[in-house]
Order: sequence, then structure tokens, then C-alpha cells
Amino acid sequence: MSSPQGNTPQWRPTPPQRPPRKKPRVFLWVFLGVQLLFLIWLITGIASGSGTPEDCGTLDAQTCNEAENVGTAIGVGLILVLWAVVDVILGITYAVYRFSRRP
Repeated sequence: MSSPQGNTPQWRPTPPQRPPRKKPRVFLWVFLGVQLLFLIWLITGIASGSGTPEDCGTLDAQTCNEAENVGTAIGVGLILVLWAVVDVILGITYAVYRFSRRP
């Protein structure tokens, strides 16, 4: 084969190689989304306990406020326990996923 320019070799420069694309970090965003939801739930749970009690029945105001505070503390405690349980489950799920994808 001869080229129109004489004896120069026919070659094309190779295009620059792109670095391999990073895998999408779906689990990280799901984990952060769950954390955000629990944080919002916790803040609204704490905020719902403040205010003046309206329906106390036969209780006086101080006893009614104390009962409301105890109820808020129990609710916040349950949210925190559920949050911790969900985080442990997510962590175990992620570990199983990572170990199953190992070569």
C-alpha cells in the first residue's frame, strides 16, 4: 500500500483513554436518606411535646405537664431505638452485599 504522501506510514493517533467511571454509590445515598428521615422524625417528636396541655381531665397543670414530658421522652427513646435497629440492619445488609461481590 502506498500513501498519497509517499512512504509515510498510515497510522492514526489513538484517542486519549478516559478513566474508568466510578460505580454509583447508591447505598450511601439510601443510608443518608434514611438518616435524614429519622432526624426529621426525631425533631418533630421532640417539638410535639412542647406546648400547653389542653385535655388533662382531673389532673392539675403541673402533673399534666410532667405526664406530657414523660410521654415525649418515651416516644423519643423509641425513635432512637428504632433508628439504631435500622442502622444495624442496614450495616449488616451492606456487609453481606460487599462480601458477596468480592472476587
